[in-house]
Amino acid sequence: MNTKALVNFSLIIPLLFTAAVRAEAPAHVQQLLETNVCQSCDLRGVNLSSAHLIGADLRGANLSGAILAGANLEGADLSGANLENANLTNAFLTNAVFKDADLDGVNLAYARIYDADVSGASMKDLIITNAEIFNTNIGVGGEAPQR
Repeated sequence: MNTKALVNFSLIIPLLFTAAVRAEAPAHVQQLLETNVCQSCDLRGVNLSSAHLIGADLRGANLSGAILAGANLEGADLSGANLENANLTNAFLTNAVFKDADLDGVNLAYARIYDADVSGASMKDLIITNAEIFNTNIGVGGEAPQR
C-alpha cells in the first residue's frame, strides 16, 4: 500500500467511528426534525445545535448529554425528559415546560429562560452563568423553603 493511500485511510477510519457514535438513534432525530414530536425518544448525545424546535413535544425523551446550544425551544414540552448534562448554552426557552424533568448538570449559560415551568424538576449543579431568567423558579442558593 502506498503512503498516500495509507494516510487517507487513516484519516477516514476515525470519521466512520465518530458518525456511528453520534448517531445513537438517527430515526428518532429524523422523526423530531420532520414532525416536531418525539415522545420518549432516545436522543442521548445528539447534536441539535441551533435547531428550531418551537413547540416540540419531547415529553419523556432522553436527551442526556445532548447538545442544544443556540436551539429555540420556545413552548416546547419536555415534561419528564432526561436532560442530564445537556448543553443548552444560549438556548431560547420561553414558555418551555420542564415539569418533573431531570436537569441535573445542564449548562444554561447565556440561555434566555422566560416563563418556563420547572415544577418538580431536579436541578442539581445547573450552570446558569449569564443566563436571563424571568418568571421561572430557578435561582442561586440552597433548597427552597418547605411550605
